[in-house]
Amino acid sequence: MEQEPVIQVKNLTAGYGRTAILENLNFQVRKGEIFVILGGSGCGKTTVLRHIIGLLPPLKGQIFIHGKDLTSAAGRQKEALLQSIGVSFQSGALFGSMTLLENVCLPLEEFTDLPQTLIEQIAAIKLRLVGLNGYEEHLPAQLSGGMQKRAAVARAMALDPDLLLLDEPSAGLDPVTSSGLDRMIVDLSRRLGITFVVVTHELQSIFAIADRAIMLDKETRGIIAEGAPRQLKDQPPNEAVWRFFHRKAASEKAETAKHTGAL
Repeated sequence: MEQEPVIQVKNLTAGYGRTAILENLNFQVRKGEIFVILGGSGCGKTTVLRHIIGLLPPLKGQIFIHGKDLTSAAGRQKEALLQSIGVSFQSGALFGSMTLLENVCLPLEEFTDLPQTLIEQIAAIKLRLVGLNGYEEHLPAQLSGGMQKRAAVARAMALDPDLLLLDEPSAGLDPVTSSGLDRMIVDLSRRLGITFVVVTHELQSIFAIADRAIMLDKETRGIIAEGAPRQLKDQPPNEAVWRFFHRKAASEKAETAKHTGAL
């Protein structure tokens, strides 16, 4: 018997105010998978993420989290649904005046009645899971960009969510640091059974982490492809998908042709 999806998006029209950016989106996220939302700049990837976590109301359609309709939930039911989701934004959004331990403690202090000693022990465990044991008393400014991203993931895991949403986790990182972050995401998914939804346009990360992906398109305002990244690259359903997955090779070819013509 097939499991109920962790996230189910039905006929979603997403946007800001009365302006629709994406229309009639339908997709599911399965338990335990790393699901990637990809596409070029301005196609609405982060907008979809904001709808999933309840920051933006749909213009039309429904979003189900663990089978419950987030779009109609209210009060304690909505609060419980949102607490089952951990989020790490592109900037990391760590509080600069607080240590890493204090940053990770914050959700536990806000949403639980646990004693402070236990809260700090849990926060230290979360930092250890992302490879930051020994950095508990450091301020965010004392860390590299990659370490700040890891700390943001640790804070997103503070309340033990079974669903983590990451917005452009590799943005601004060098390839080596980005690769290490990709390995951490895969490790957390496989070891802890966490379901990930990751927004990215970085090809290296897409191939390293994604079990399945959807591609959004600015022109058509919808989903133009869905499947495993290698399948989308090798058997693109349309030209836009081909260009996305072959953009580096295509740009290098064009550059070579330009220089050849100049000789």
